Amino acid sequence: MKLLITGGAGFIGSAVVRHIINNTSNSVVNVDKLTYAGNLNSVAAVANNERYVFEQTDICDAAAMTAVFEKHQPDAVMHLAAESHVDRSIDGPAAFIETNIVGTYTLLEAARNYWKALPEARKTAFRFHHISTDEVYGDLHGTDDLFTETTPYAPSSPYSASKASSDHLVRAWQRTYGLPVVVTNCSNNYGPYHFPEKLIPLIILNAIAGKPLPVYGKGNQIRDWLYVEDHARALYKVVSEGVVGETYNIGGHNEKQNIEVVRAICELMDELAPMHERGYPLNTKHSSLITHVTDRPGHDLRYAIDASKIERELGWKPAETFESGLRKTVQWYLENKVWWQAVLDGSYQFERLGQGV
Repeated sequence: MKLLITGGAGFIGSAVVRHIINNTSNSVVNVDKLTYAGNLNSVAAVANNERYVFEQTDICDAAAMTAVFEKHQPDAVMHLAAESHVDRSIDGPAAFIETNIVGTYTLLEAARNYWKALPEARKTAFRFHHISTDEVYGDLHGTDDLFTETTPYAPSSPYSASKASSDHLVRAWQRTYGLPVVVTNCSNNYGPYHFPEKLIPLIILNAIAGKPLPVYGKGNQIRDWLYVEDHARALYKVVSEGVVGETYNIGGHNEKQNIEVVRAICELMDELAPMHERGYPLNTKHSSLITHVTDRPGHDLRYAIDASKIERELGWKPAETFESGLRKTVQWYLENKVWWQAVLDGSYQFERLGQGV
């Protein structure tokens, strides 16, 4: 298979690219606009593989996307390109409307026109896999409730509303035009190569630097945490084995309050990089850096995924527990200063690793 992956220089997209190149015989066309969250250093390990191609293209550019389809003739699309940070969507929703809604529409039309012209066998085998989020469901109020594939949509932020809109567009293109689509909705991802505006990498890097560890409100918001490499395996399962028209929720079975996550990172940092090694008094704990800040507007309290369908029908389960995945993540940031330092100082935006960008 040749897979066209949008957003393949982002956090989850780069994990999918690395997984496919390293663990399958398939080819990847990585389509990424390279916004602030796109980082070619995240795919540097596979960039020279003969089965990998990079195209710096905006999914909102209809002519450019049509040209990409014609040039590369993909067998499937995995659509991950999106603006994804809730805080940014509150401060500036326009980019979320443009990329997540208009961009998805533009990509759907390019894919539909390409798909219509395919020979019958390739047309039947073609897939458009739309990757979305559990945030489209809003939040859960009961302690035992879980998001299922039939949970009604109730998005709370401009980000989640824009992703809900894109989900509806994808399903409409299947219903109206017959485009063979599959949709996945995932819980919060974490792991290596995560842009440090999100909770886990922000806390790790602030802890390394001895900076305050900001926690919204009391930190009692609950999220289901999914290790990004487990997610990449699940996404490949869905695009290669998923049933057309179906939705699959992907979760990590790891519900944690934000404050629990922060404390767990502090404990790992105390073990792996004690503060006294950086000049602090003996027995100084990273938890002393925890600082509670004003809560985000409209902050959803609890997300939790029922991932039984993908486990039952496609045989996927997460390989990592939260404890094992978090340890791997903290260790990765401690060992990969070159990657995150380039992000923090902005130099990653000028490093194109010989890819002609």
